[in-house]
Amino acid sequence: MQRTHRRPGALALALLLVATGPLLADCGRPGSPPVKGPQPDQLPSYRIASGFRLPDSSTWNRARTRGRLVVGAKEDQPYLGEKDPATGRYSGFDIEIAKMMAASLGFDPATDVEYRTIASANRETALQNGQIDYYVGTYTINDKRKQLVGFAGPYYEAGQSLLVRADEDDIHGPQDLDGKRVCSAAGSTPYQRIQREYPKAELVAYDTYSICVDNLLTYQVDAVTTDDTILMGYAAKVPDELKLAGKPFSKEPYGIGVPRGDTALRLALDDAIAAHEKNGDWKKAYDATLGLSGVPAPTPPPIDRYPTD
Repeated sequence: MQRTHRRPGALALALLLVATGPLLADCGRPGSPPVKGPQPDQLPSYRIASGFRLPDSSTWNRARTRGRLVVGAKEDQPYLGEKDPATGRYSGFDIEIAKMMAASLGFDPATDVEYRTIASANRETALQNGQIDYYVGTYTINDKRKQLVGFAGPYYEAGQSLLVRADEDDIHGPQDLDGKRVCSAAGSTPYQRIQREYPKAELVAYDTYSICVDNLLTYQVDAVTTDDTILMGYAAKVPDELKLAGKPFSKEPYGIGVPRGDTALRLALDDAIAAHEKNGDWKKAYDATLGLSGVPAPTPPPIDRYPTD
């Protein structure tokens, strides 16, 4: 099938929206999701646990001595984990989950949390080396990773999907990827699934999904694959240029990564997730972040309190 490339002006605008979306608050069609994303005054606040102590957690004790939590996150996932290049502020649903957890651990989310961007391929190493206290960033729980780190949650369940250009007519699901250039994040579960289950696809890997999206918009790849939550954010920013193809083809339970063996911290975060789901914080956070994509809040998945290490 011969493709007609779009005008350079339209493509340049699309790239600008993806790269600098947080700076362009008023762009987009009437009724489209806000490009700038969630604003501080639209987000819920979380009650800080008074007098909280977790003496059996070496991670919590180090953070208390340090005076702040260090949390691993993503910076290029719209409505999930996104860093404003102008202000350095992180925002999105995963960031709100991180803030809820901080409040439940006795830290002020506004002043006592430092976020560090960690690429997918480096998450386990960052937790093992003590570079971060916990990680919240579309981190799928699976048995292989449980051998390396611990997981609280899940706090959300996504599904792997495909992002393509709006004029793409040949890709309707993973069965159509033979001979197609498909981009994903190095070390991610979606990359590994395509590699294992659809070996005729031509895989391309980068550290961040934003580079994959740039390559999709410039016709260097045919599709981007990761969780539907991430792809919804990118499609919402440039709905005339990008769309999701087909239905999700996996289940991706998102967990909070913690150092393996710190069972006290893992179980405390399980308790915190349950409490914030029950008191309505979880839904308020979703509505103010991922909900901007137009997809209503789902029911949170059951928490897996698996046996201690």
